[in-house]
Amino acid sequence: MALFPFVSNFEGDFLLQLVAVDTENTMDEVAEAAAVHSVERRVPRQDKPLRVRVQGADAPLARDITVKDAKLAPMTPLEIYYEG
Repeated sequence: MALFPFVSNFEGDFLLQLVAVDTENTMDEVAEAAAVHSVERRVPRQDKPLRVRVQGADAPLARDITVKDAKLAPMTPLEIYYEG
């Protein structure tokens, strides 16, 4: 367990956010941590699952993979978006 900072690029938001999570958090938990800073502030809530991908990647990370197992570097820009 270790603190892990990442840059949140939430789709539809014009701000980038610095968000800290734990290395044991899953991508679903990472997405929720990012959503706190954007959803219902500058991005409307949607009834769809949130997904996470490394900025510029085509495919999202698996929802149940942990930060540690994804082998992300600190301060990696992650795109958070509603699926579909």
